Amino acid sequence: MKRILLILGLSLGLLLPTQACDICGCFMGITPYDNQSGVSLMHRYRIFNGYQDYGQSSKFFPGGVRPFFPSHLNSDNGYEHEHHGDPTDYEAFRVLELRGKYFMSQRVEVNAFVPFVMNTSQINSKQFNASGIGDMTVFAGYHLIRAIETAGVQSRLIVGGGVKLPTGNFRQVSADGHRYPLLNQVGTGTTDGFVYANYIGSFHNVGLSVNSSYRRSTRNAFENSLAPSTTTFASLFYRLPLGTNWQVYPSAQFFYEKTKGEMLEGHLTGEHAMNNALLGPGLDVYYKNLSLNASVQLPVYTGATDHPASAGRMVLAVGYSFNQTKYLFKRKS
Repeated sequence: MKRILLILGLSLGLLLPTQACDICGCFMGITPYDNQSGVSLMHRYRIFNGYQDYGQSSKFFPGGVRPFFPSHLNSDNGYEHEHHGDPTDYEAFRVLELRGKYFMSQRVEVNAFVPFVMNTSQINSKQFNASGIGDMTVFAGYHLIRAIETAGVQSRLIVGGGVKLPTGNFRQVSADGHRYPLLNQVGTGTTDGFVYANYIGSFHNVGLSVNSSYRRSTRNAFENSLAPSTTTFASLFYRLPLGTNWQVYPSAQFFYEKTKGEMLEGHLTGEHAMNNALLGPGLDVYYKNLSLNASVQLPVYTGATDHPASAGRMVLAVGYSFNQTKYLFKRKS
């Protein structure tokens, strides 16, 4: 299945997944299953804490944070979104996402992501938790370059686009009637369009994947939206063949995101602007039709902000690919 190295984002992120072909039992393509339909379950953890203006350092696991599930799925013990430099403040964004990919032909893929969102924001020792089905995403990609049936040098270029649909709740309010900030909600209430390009190339056992995307959103019922954003993900990986059924791909992964943040009635609010670069290790393990993926990226650059700073992200995934030999649309001979 499509590997985390090829993930878009997001966002997304996001990022986007793959899968390859195996009619004779030997892996084909740049990575195992990078041209096969499949399903996967992915968990993403993103953490922000530490105020730059107060010289505070950021921690990947600040005190009290649970990386997989919050202590309460939905709760509020007097939360107010007012940053005053409390070193215990943090924002944690967790997503458990079911992903499906289907190849309609050897060059055309369609994807659908269904996320379960678990957000926690703690400010001045008061905490707010929001959980539920988030904004679903559907997109399609076309494999413009598909030079994978060669020995030594291989390459693939995928271009595509899609939409994020407003399926998540964006109307949660506190006990006194104040609506919670946009990015702390389960959904945004906006319809987002995005385009992306993903290049994957390899020379023998060394490979490089680079994925860049651009996103724009509409306004929701409250005239809220997010400013246009860009995301770039790069992975330098090495293939370790371990027999017929096993393959292992250690990698170095780079993630960059930039957005001017939230908007109200078409004007920037100054909230949640981001300009961050992260770097860290990844490991993908393939056994027959199963895949296990893990990666961690820590900040190497964080743009100026008066909010808790980016402290890192973690991605874990398990997937299953189908030995697809037939397509809905066949190439004409």
